[in-house]
Amino acid sequence: MEQSEPWDLESQLISQLNLPLNLDQNRHNAFHSRLKELRAQARQRARELSINS
Repeated sequence: MEQSEPWDLESQLISQLNLPLNLDQNRHNAFHSRLKELRAQARQRARELSINS
């Protein structure tokens, strides 16, 4: 479906659907804070890993 302003449709869909993995514009989702925390922990762990060439 062609949409001249797709960001408006995206906001509408996010507010109406249960999209737990989408954090953007989705603070109302019950899983939002936990997923945000888990992603932050994963980023931190990745930064701490050594990189082998």
